[in-house]
Amino acid sequence: MERNTDYYFNEDGLMVFTEAYHLKRGYCCKNGCKHCPWKYGRKKNDSKDNELTKDN
Repeated sequence: MERNTDYYFNEDGLMVFTEAYHLKRGYCCKNGCKHCPWKYGRKKNDSKDNELTKDN
């Protein structure tokens, strides 16, 4: 795993996996991860989804 590519540490010091890491892993763990490319556990109108679509 490579820091800032596969994960980073948030302001609370917790490790957060990136979307790139999840895609490399190849499946959804169904834990509602922040950067889940499969959007598991997210509401349809989640503001993070809106931010993602603005960048594309």
